[in-house]
Amino acid sequence: MKLGIFGGSFNPVHLGHLFLADNAIYSLKLDRVIFIPAYRSPFKLDDISAVSVNDRVDMLAAAITCDGRYIIDNCEVKREGVSYTINTIEDILIRYNLVEKPVLIIGDDVACDFPKWRESERILQLAEIAVAHRINSAVVKYPFPHIQIENNVMDISSHDVRQKIKDGNIWRSLVPPEVKAIIEDRRLYGLHSVPEKNNDFSYRLIQRIEAAARDALNTERFLHSRNTAIAAYDLCLRYGINPMTGYLAGIAHDLAKQLDGKQLLKILKSKNNIFKISALEYEKPNLLHGKAAAVLLREHFYINNKDVLEAVAFHTLGSEHMGLLAKIVYIADKTEISRNIDPALRKMCLKGSKESDLDSILYVVLEKTIVKLKSKELDLSNDTLMLLEKIRKR
Repeated sequence: MKLGIFGGSFNPVHLGHLFLADNAIYSLKLDRVIFIPAYRSPFKLDDISAVSVNDRVDMLAAAITCDGRYIIDNCEVKREGVSYTINTIEDILIRYNLVEKPVLIIGDDVACDFPKWRESERILQLAEIAVAHRINSAVVKYPFPHIQIENNVMDISSHDVRQKIKDGNIWRSLVPPEVKAIIEDRRLYGLHSVPEKNNDFSYRLIQRIEAAARDALNTERFLHSRNTAIAAYDLCLRYGINPMTGYLAGIAHDLAKQLDGKQLLKILKSKNNIFKISALEYEKPNLLHGKAAAVLLREHFYINNKDVLEAVAFHTLGSEHMGLLAKIVYIADKTEISRNIDPALRKMCLKGSKESDLDSILYVVLEKTIVKLKSKELDLSNDTLMLLEKIRKR
């Protein structure tokens, strides 16, 4: 097996790192690349203090999820202190029982100084050196044996990412989504506060739920779910609720939509079910997909937030007991941008700032929903009718 060794601070790991590793595998015909996060780099003694070693390793692990071509070896983290490449290569050679020389991948930003590295001549005996383009697209001759990796320059550096985060500039497109979620959850690198208050849910949890919805639904249904999540996010901002809570409920509301009636009834018989099943739902179990989705959120994602579970459960038929979030998700589901609805109704959703305005929107949505159901000669749920009556009285 031919291995590449790619060391660095990875503070944070970004798309440029992954691009370089991918190019190294292709260009050098490597079987695998070993990422070696430094405990303290002799070249970047001032950079590591921004976040913990565990934060950097967690971000690196998140960035290479499900990619069997990559390994993370934390030998330098275990050694602590300043990390020297010669010690790492010697360690790798012993533990990995390599038959052929590993390839040490370095960037042209540090290649000029390679002869000054500790025991650089010994490094050349133990490993091949491969130089990648990091800052210079031209081929440069270096005074030591090396292989040139043919890669384009991706102008991203960890320093720039950290600075952009600190300054509140654009940075999210420079790192993998999983890394973005960790930075946002942990507020790393001086990340500015965001308007989402009282956030009970991590970005990584919401990512997992969105991935589950993408796997469970066909493309059209998933896009509807994401549009619902966006609409719920906007309405939550307007009515003083954490918008990511609305996004979570919106992305999850149809999680069980494509299950058949028998599967839905089976889910609703779970010990995690907290919702009653009406006679109409027993007769037409496909109406249970909202309540089933709420059960799945409890069973598989351990969500016990009453407002979120009710918002997901009640989006199908409504309920007179709906809270503010449930009303928002019900409206978002019926009015999201891919729906063919009256433009005046969508305009209503874009205006207003008081809870009474939300009830006004909900009343119009309910009336239009009932008219649509009647036109198709479909049975009306008592929950829907009771909700309409309650809003009408208000």
